[in-house]
Amino acid sequence: MEHKDLVFRGPERLSIPLNEISTAIAHGGRLRVIFGSRTADFEIGAVAAKWADRITNPPSRLDKLGIKPGMTVLPVMLRDRGFVEELRNREARIVRTPGHGVDVIFFAASDRADLERLTDVSRGLKPAGALWVIRPKGSAAITEAETMAAGKRAGLVDVKVVSFSDTHTAEKFVIPVAKRATPSRVSPPPRKH
Repeated sequence: MEHKDLVFRGPERLSIPLNEISTAIAHGGRLRVIFGSRTADFEIGAVAAKWADRITNPPSRLDKLGIKPGMTVLPVMLRDRGFVEELRNREARIVRTPGHGVDVIFFAASDRADLERLTDVSRGLKPAGALWVIRPKGSAAITEAETMAAGKRAGLVDVKVVSFSDTHTAEKFVIPVAKRATPSRVSPPPRKH
């Protein structure tokens, strides 16, 4: 499921605009999608019910981005007031500086030069936090490959890509699990004798 379309890939490809779907039901491992005056049936097994529910109750943008109430969120160079309002409505705690670490950072990058800041920006993350790079779709000024390379240089791994809006893509980066500080890896303080 993409931002505006339900896309089936395989020997035959079908793209169905989400706003044209009137019904999505599952029965016996079959997903039936009715859109306009057409019907498409897909044999997809046990996940059919899950997909029918997801189509009829699509996740919001914040759901796709993993934002939960109470999370600490740091927008960096992000000028999307509507998105910031969505965060407030979700009861995320928006901060302007990382402090002791944040759950999620949204870093807006409009060209490849902005990616040079990724290492510094990522220092504000909690060990299990996420950094989303928001970049223009289909722009020669900054590509997916350049974004992924910058994330790698910053010591991060890319784990997910979602459509942020009609004009922007969001790419999620996290600190590799092996490099996250955990209580079991933190050295105990020296004993006082």
